[in-house]
Amino acid sequence: MRWLLALVLLVACSAANAAETFRFTAIPDEDQSRLVERFSKVADYLSEQLGVDVEYVPVTSYGAAVTAFRNDQVQLAWFGGLSGVQARQLVPGSQAIAQGKEDAAFVSYFIANTATGIEPEQDELPESVSGHSFTFGAKTSTSGRLMPEHFIRQRFDKAPEEVFSRVGFSGDHSRTIALVESGTYDIGAVNFTVWQAAVEEGRVDTDKVEVVWESPTYPDYQWTIRGDADARYGEGFTQKVQKALLDMTDPALLESFPRSGFIPASNDDYAPIESVGKSIGVLR
Repeated sequence: MRWLLALVLLVACSAANAAETFRFTAIPDEDQSRLVERFSKVADYLSEQLGVDVEYVPVTSYGAAVTAFRNDQVQLAWFGGLSGVQARQLVPGSQAIAQGKEDAAFVSYFIANTATGIEPEQDELPESVSGHSFTFGAKTSTSGRLMPEHFIRQRFDKAPEEVFSRVGFSGDHSRTIALVESGTYDIGAVNFTVWQAAVEEGRVDTDKVEVVWESPTYPDYQWTIRGDADARYGEGFTQKVQKALLDMTDPALLESFPRSGFIPASNDDYAPIESVGKSIGVLR
């Protein structure tokens, strides 16, 4: 009878594990309502591919995404380069498993209100940005803060506060575009994919705001999964998640990111982000 009881318990535990919901989140790099609508469809796709219930958990900030991952409120996250490094430092064993095809060579756009008269340049950030007001995106955004600050320091050998008349943080890329377009700030740094999507969808007036410089490339967004995923959802689950992401080809789903597709990624790919983060004091 003991063996029968053990078998029953094993089956019950397996059923419980199979029934456990797999949750993911994404950094809120643009309007939250748009993200909820789009990522709920991604959750449906992953549920179908993985054979478990999948739920998208919205968060209100980049820091909240990292906290949710650290506290095991989510097991997978669509992070930026910096937030991914932060999350993996807090949860040992976590792995970057996929990145957008665009993320291996990502760029930031520096945008300016056209009333400033700043002329676009290709080779380097225009010297004429100096003395104007400037807004980053979120404080821990890779494309909206970390790398733009790095390039500003490279260009002027000064901290942003010494280059610009006023420095702010908008919170997300869509807000940065709106603030520069309205003239609240003269200049801002944004994720190039958010800018391109906003232009294509007619959500930005390019007579009032334009790109004045495109940064050099760097690695950015990625999917990171907790290291205990296989123990909780079954052997090989991490590989199944990676395959599901790499096999995502539906344009309607890819628009959520927005990306043209996904390719494999690893923690080592983000060593440059960790190095820059430490150099400007954002990471320890």
